[in-house]
Amino acid sequence: MPELSTVLLRRLHTVYVDQAGPRPGDPSTAEGLTALEAELLDRGFALTAPLRSALAWLGPTGLADAGTSLVRDIDVLLGADRTHMPLFRTFPASVPDDTVALWLDRVFALLLQWPAQPCVLCATVGSVHPVSPCAHLVCRTCWDGAVYTGCPICHRRIDLADPFLDPAAERPGRPAPGESAGPLRLLGLGTDRAADSVTALGRLLARRTPLSAQDTEEARVLLAAAPAGLDWLPDDIPVRETKAMVLGTLLRERRTREAARALLPGRLTTATDVLRLLAVWSGGEADLLSPPRMRSLPRPLRRELLALLDALDPALLVEDVLRHPDPWKRAAEILHPFEQYGRHPRAALAFAVLRGTDVRGTALGEALLATAARYPQAVRVDGSRIRAATWTGRVEEALRGADPDLALAVLAERPGELVRRLDHLLRRYAADALPERVAAVLAERLPKAGPGPVLSALGRLRIRHLPGTRRVFFPRGQVAHSYTVDDTRAPLAEPVTRAVTGLFERELLRRLAAAEPYDVAVLDSRLAHLHVPSAERAAAKTLVTVPKGSFQALPDGEVLRMFLHWMEPPKKRVDLDLSVVLFDSDWNYAGLCDFTRLVYGRRAVVHSGDLTSAPAPAGASEYVDIDLDALADTGVRFAMPVVFSYNNIPFELLPDAFAGFMALPSRSGRTARYDPRTVRQRYDLVGNSRIHVPMLVDLERRGFLWTDVHLPDDEGYHSVSAHQEDLARIGRDLFQYFSTGRTTLWELAGWHAAARCGEAVVLRRTPRPGDPDELWTYRRRSDEDTAAFAGRLLGLEDPDSVLPSSDVEALAGAAASGRSALLALVDGDVAPAGARGSVYRLLPGPVDGCGLEQLAAGDLVSALG
Repeated sequence: MPELSTVLLRRLHTVYVDQAGPRPGDPSTAEGLTALEAELLDRGFALTAPLRSALAWLGPTGLADAGTSLVRDIDVLLGADRTHMPLFRTFPASVPDDTVALWLDRVFALLLQWPAQPCVLCATVGSVHPVSPCAHLVCRTCWDGAVYTGCPICHRRIDLADPFLDPAAERPGRPAPGESAGPLRLLGLGTDRAADSVTALGRLLARRTPLSAQDTEEARVLLAAAPAGLDWLPDDIPVRETKAMVLGTLLRERRTREAARALLPGRLTTATDVLRLLAVWSGGEADLLSPPRMRSLPRPLRRELLALLDALDPALLVEDVLRHPDPWKRAAEILHPFEQYGRHPRAALAFAVLRGTDVRGTALGEALLATAARYPQAVRVDGSRIRAATWTGRVEEALRGADPDLALAVLAERPGELVRRLDHLLRRYAADALPERVAAVLAERLPKAGPGPVLSALGRLRIRHLPGTRRVFFPRGQVAHSYTVDDTRAPLAEPVTRAVTGLFERELLRRLAAAEPYDVAVLDSRLAHLHVPSAERAAAKTLVTVPKGSFQALPDGEVLRMFLHWMEPPKKRVDLDLSVVLFDSDWNYAGLCDFTRLVYGRRAVVHSGDLTSAPAPAGASEYVDIDLDALADTGVRFAMPVVFSYNNIPFELLPDAFAGFMALPSRSGRTARYDPRTVRQRYDLVGNSRIHVPMLVDLERRGFLWTDVHLPDDEGYHSVSAHQEDLARIGRDLFQYFSTGRTTLWELAGWHAAARCGEAVVLRRTPRPGDPDELWTYRRRSDEDTAAFAGRLLGLEDPDSVLPSSDVEALAGAAASGRSALLALVDGDVAPAGARGSVYRLLPGPVDGCGLEQLAAGDLVSALG
């Protein structure tokens, strides 16, 4: 569990100064503060003026404590708090070009070397000694202890005190000032941890999509720091999983238990809400993917939950209980629904359906039959058992029938399901134009549908008039797996897709028009490559939150360094491998760089060496350096980084495992140093998985597609050679799938701008290298409704003014200065002076210091209600 200071630093960029102040006679702390600022700049962070003043006031002891704590928290975020020692200490210079010759030397030394005998490779006498703890016989002449950090024979970590390792070996030094500087993140002064915890919680709880594992973990930390009085809790928490996590966590804490109990009747509105609450109460997760063993309930709470279940619509209650049969059977063991069946007859009925209770010849059975007779729409009697009559069964039967109007009528009862199954329904109509009846039902029911299903369906329906190729599915789970199938669905008529998407877009604009207005919006056209977030539940814990399927430009630099770090549990060896698989433009296999081939081409890709163990406390690290220009010159277009668990140990068993990438400015002068300033992304390796593909690098477009997908595995050892065909297929399918048919943040931000602002300025990025970017200004015209304004803006058509500039960010900042503004940016380089309002930015920059409310992508979705 992360510390509160780390969570608030990551979410609000705030630092709290409450260490010891100066004492009489204390020396000046000016030099210490300058040293701290240098340490922070080395990590890509800078102090705002209020925070610097607060730190300057501290005495020497207080400043030392504050600086140590701050640097520690930042290092945790960047992964710089671990020891990073690749196999080849002076990587990449010391990695041999001939991997085969190195392998042969290792094999000969392993099989033929004897103690107290001349070396089998160089014939030197007295140079062969065992290393600890693996005891392999290593010649000190053939193998240089200044180069290796592990055994050169088996590549396991060895004792740091072993004489083979050269303690005087040159270590990577501190980088030169200004070298490889990335975007600076500004740190502000925090004054109230409890209030800031409530602020950060408010943003998380307003999300319209399920929280990721990282968000859930941090929400629990924030809940523990929030005030015990729950008047700060939002009236509406739109995602049921999030609501159950919050209420269950508050129930587990004695200081908030009674206040949380008072909220349950108004907050739990479905049976699944109650089940999720019980899962969290019992120490599990609200997603119900791995239900825990149920923890007993206090009698008053048990009665309250049974009363809640009994108050629900019996048809919905029975359907919800049958949706999760095994967890509900466990829950019945602590709820005892038959104990007071007269007091809670509908709850008892639902559990009788679940359990298949025999209703013959008992008082309970007679009571159940009497209750069943009152609710024929929910259940039916089948001999000695009571069976369910579910809404889902009615839908499936209607969709199989010959009357699509009947299916439309049933689906209209639940707007979210109507949106999710709309493609299937439209195929049943098989019409050349949208039927008037469907249009009327959509117009009536869309306002009741959640924004997540609407945005997802909008993206897919927009291209459904085109012939399909491959479909990609991401099943619900703790980590993001995927599988693909051929798209055999018949295309819809283009007038149908155009009419449906028009209805969807008008509904989204209607919702946003009710939100707080702004004077001006500032939009970055590169948002078109970022997708609206969905299915965040299985997203990896990352330094920079990038929605799955988004395409991003590679950071500036000649070399992309992939990194991997892990630590194995006690008494279990774990061998993770970082590999890069290479493909041409048609996804034909072109080569690889992994433990079997340390160098590809003329050192276009270089591997740091295969470490096969990672004992505590140092663990193990592997790097792969990709020289982007040199690799493109070989004819390779796609580079796919992959993390394998070679000996089949799932990531979830490791106490520490993460990976990511750095942007190195130059191919010359590289060392094995883990420089936190160059880290552009870092993500944790978690879950019951052994193969992870984080991204696909497109050398032709100089960018990467963020995939964050785990591949299915089987027994045995995992490597590129074992999964080569699967990797090529998943790379091709994901690249194709995410290229079209997704609602983007550009569209979402444009709808916000059209509905909430009378003016929008667009940073129009030129597609031609060397040409200046342009600032396009749009103003809503007197004869233009919201939909027309949105169409002109999103289509980048007919701007009211165009201004080319080499510093378009400064022009955009000036346009928003002193005004109420909504900013949606990729890089945080637009800094409006004196502006008020909100900003979404993917990457940090000067806008972080402008006092604007910082939004996540999920917050833009939340505004849709």
